Amino acid sequence: MAFKISIIGASGYTGGELLRWALIHPEMQVAQVTSERFAGIPVTKLNPNLRSFTQAEFVSVKKLNTDVDALFLCLPHKVSAPYAKQFIETGAKIIDLSADFRIHNKDVYAKYYQEHPCPELLAKAVYGIPELHREEIKKAKLVACAGCLATSVILAAAPLVKAGLIENSTIIADSKIGSSASGAAFDISTHHPERQGVVRSYKPSGHRHTAEIEQELNEIAASVGAPTKVSVGLTPHAIEMVRGILTTLHARLLSPAKDIDLWKAYRSFYTGSPFIRIVKDKETLYRYPEPKCVAGTNFADVGFEIDPERPRIIIMSAIDNLVKGSGGQAIQDFNLMFGLDEKTGIWQPGFHPI
Repeated sequence: MAFKISIIGASGYTGGELLRWALIHPEMQVAQVTSERFAGIPVTKLNPNLRSFTQAEFVSVKKLNTDVDALFLCLPHKVSAPYAKQFIETGAKIIDLSADFRIHNKDVYAKYYQEHPCPELLAKAVYGIPELHREEIKKAKLVACAGCLATSVILAAAPLVKAGLIENSTIIADSKIGSSASGAAFDISTHHPERQGVVRSYKPSGHRHTAEIEQELNEIAASVGAPTKVSVGLTPHAIEMVRGILTTLHARLLSPAKDIDLWKAYRSFYTGSPFIRIVKDKETLYRYPEPKCVAGTNFADVGFEIDPERPRIIIMSAIDNLVKGSGGQAIQDFNLMFGLDEKTGIWQPGFHPI
């Protein structure tokens, strides 16, 4: 018997992508999808790729039937938390795709967003990267999916922080990100004449995903007794691509290392993590991670290179921001929360060529 789920705020790119996976998931039954703006309109009017897969119409959240096993919140940041507080009382498990429960400390949340409307729930939320918190997610009633940029940085850096191979205080993250990360709403930055052909640094410092990156990496550092705290300088760039993130990390090695040391660190950390692929191939065009190779999939490709001339390492990660960085991660969390194999419904390769 399939688990009944509903998606609140399903009219954006994140909600549409989540719905795509939910409709083909063998253990999910989609009960309702909500949108205040598009209530009464067929889902396929906004998501033409779902034709023949659903006859559902968007409904107002006021008409939501909460007699379901899980609720996915695909609402804007700062809006989601009150809904989580309301619906968690129904007994349904909550998977929130906004930023409202990613940060444990209410003061840090206030610095990057606003005063938290439901600070009493922060301690109950589990950060939703399965590769870091698999066992906690299995027991959780409220999961906060990670930010897409944060996911790409954390998955690249976490094994090295745990292994104590790098200087934690000088990690630099340079990320290239596709336009779908801006969401379905329109503004001048997503207008075609302004986006076409662009490589634009839009938040060189102080990006709000930095808070969750440092939170998660510092938890790992503390667990191994690292002498210094993790500090990450994140600079994202908007580029002419719809889906995908390529993050390049630069970190200083604490002592000389060889490729075998890096292989051991990544393989050890990601044992039992089916969606992590280590990519380092000298014999093909696809030597390192590329967003095109993971587009439309829940995979995260991670690769590395040791600089032979100086004591530094370069780490690359590639994800689809709408899948591993959002909707696919949410499905992976759902699978764990309901005792399913975490690959269920999302184990598929991408397209090549694309």
